[in-house]
Amino acid sequence: MSAFDRERPAARTARFSVALMLALMWLLPLGWALSTALRPEADTTKIPVSWLPERPTLEAFGRVLTETGLLGWFANSLVVGVLVTLLTVLLASMAAYGFARTEFRGRRVLLWVVLAGIVVPPQVLIVPLFSQLVGLGLVDTYWGLVLPQIVLPAMVFVLKKFFDGVPREVEEAALVDGASRWRIYWSIMLPLARPALAAVAIFTFVTTWNNFLWPFIVATDPEMMTIPVGLASVQSSYGLRYAQVMASSLLGGLPLLLFFLVFQRQVVRGITSAGIKG
Repeated sequence: MSAFDRERPAARTARFSVALMLALMWLLPLGWALSTALRPEADTTKIPVSWLPERPTLEAFGRVLTETGLLGWFANSLVVGVLVTLLTVLLASMAAYGFARTEFRGRRVLLWVVLAGIVVPPQVLIVPLFSQLVGLGLVDTYWGLVLPQIVLPAMVFVLKKFFDGVPREVEEAALVDGASRWRIYWSIMLPLARPALAAVAIFTFVTTWNNFLWPFIVATDPEMMTIPVGLASVQSSYGLRYAQVMASSLLGGLPLLLFFLVFQRQVVRGITSAGIKG
């Protein structure tokens, strides 16, 4: 019998009621955005306000797809998100394995320096990073969007927690068989860390997809804009065209919502396996 089944009926009812209220609080704005996007532009400011559109239409969605660079912004966000995710998983896992399994002088100090990066606001680094990219000629390029976003100390911490929990006997047996450190990391540790790697990959992709500040600064060419920057430009250009603003926002957030719904189980498994508790 599960813990949920052993709860008293009143406790289960209270828990369900709270969960239902939180779900409604999340769904109401989404429902209103969808309702507004399905209205003709003239009906978005109509009084009295109604939840259901009287004349549903997909005109706003069609105008957004044909009159803006939304599809190009989707492609840019996808390329940047995939590259940042792959590089972050690779570099963070290598650093985490080094801190968890190798001994070298200054290891603890270096680990604290890396983890201290968690509390450094990204805004502090914008000016020096932008100056470096200008000097390297990487402004308005994919690498200019990608490279500053792959340094995520929090992901190093998550993976180090996982590697700390792997029995050392596994590694010692591989060393006795003549395996190198790199072979142990690549062929043993990474397969064992799949749940944690999946969680890190998903969180990194979601964070990169939603990042507005850095792409807004480094992507001055409209063709290099990502979804958040492109949506901001659409909203500023549309002004009071509420239907088109809502339609563009829904289209911009839909892929991320579907992505999370598909991989939410991997997120939970990764958090659990990494030993992180709320």
